[in-house]
Amino acid sequence: MRSHSSDREPSFRFDYDPATIRFGAGSVDDLEAELEALGLERALLVCGSTVGATPTVIEPVRSGLGERLAGVFDETSAAKRLSTALAGRDRLEAEDADAIVSVGGGSSLDVATIISVLAANGYGPAAAGRELAETGTLPVPDEGLVPIVTVPTTLAGADLSSVAGVTADPDEGPVDEPASGGVSHPDLMPAAAVYDPELVATTPDSILAGSAMNGFDKGIETLYAANATPVTDATARHGLEKLEDGLRAFGDGDRDVGTFETLLEGIVLVQYGISRPGETTLSIVHAFGHGLTRTYDVQQGAAHGIVVPHVLEYLFEREDVDARAGMLATALGVGDAADHGAAVVEAVAEIRDGLDLPAQLREVDGPRPEEFTAVAEAILEDSFMANAPPGLAPSVEEIEGILEAAW
Repeated sequence: MRSHSSDREPSFRFDYDPATIRFGAGSVDDLEAELEALGLERALLVCGSTVGATPTVIEPVRSGLGERLAGVFDETSAAKRLSTALAGRDRLEAEDADAIVSVGGGSSLDVATIISVLAANGYGPAAAGRELAETGTLPVPDEGLVPIVTVPTTLAGADLSSVAGVTADPDEGPVDEPASGGVSHPDLMPAAAVYDPELVATTPDSILAGSAMNGFDKGIETLYAANATPVTDATARHGLEKLEDGLRAFGDGDRDVGTFETLLEGIVLVQYGISRPGETTLSIVHAFGHGLTRTYDVQQGAAHGIVVPHVLEYLFEREDVDARAGMLATALGVGDAADHGAAVVEAVAEIRDGLDLPAQLREVDGPRPEEFTAVAEAILEDSFMANAPPGLAPSVEEIEGILEAAW
């Protein structure tokens, strides 16, 4: 089993303009100063109803914003509805806000991003619904986007991103049939990201565990993605080292600030550079995640935890695929193992199990074996498959085989 590190193209282009990063316990106290540094006066705070009703989360953010808090819009949900973003855009304009502060997980940031896009393109409900249904996206103007400051409270690693997902449902409008899609533009990268371990520590363990598996897989995928670069190799590798340490401690019950600092350091590093203009390093595991969650009631992190050991085993068994087993083994502290691939699979499964996440598809409300062919076809059609490790050209039958192994 080879690491194949010498098989990759040595030339690369790395175009990346990340958010300003503020990190540390109590860093939300500096939100007003950060807005001032960005030249922003009034911020609409965007979050979900649970975050909005949890004083230990929302009050430090409100206090940190001080006089620059224009209002609170606490209506986001995991569905990331277009109707929610349209309501948020109306609230943004009513409050005369020139900034958005997103608090919570990736769903709140996605809705905040769609609010910014709608504020810039001026689409009404009918036009926005029609555009999403017909094209799967919304136009992103080069000017007029409302700057976003994101304050994550989970570990999914969606913060340094220039893309966002959105859905629409006839029951909530403004579409006749269910629709989904996303937006992508370099200017959608948040202006700033504020990582406060004290705030993350308020999130329930079950939510953190699922989001952490999602963030952890970003580091794994970034190392073997077809468009990996030496820059992302360095950040992802060190990020995985931090996450391996922090996730094992979290799994052992450690909940001190130091554990959350280690976890957040890892999350910042593994997502640094993964979302670049016109490309991302998310790959086959995330394609599986989409295939298992878009039409089934499976949490994204749980889906990742179930399939990632089997996807890795499949990749490492192929002599013609450059899956960076050696680099992954070093990052996960098993570089001395005789069989790097097997050691990586075992380490990832141990971390998953330590987070008390499900280990088999039969344990969750996902597809049944008779549906695996359709799911495999959807996985192969997913855009993230374009970033699969060099040399990989899986068939529907091979993807089905991974799902069967995960069953």
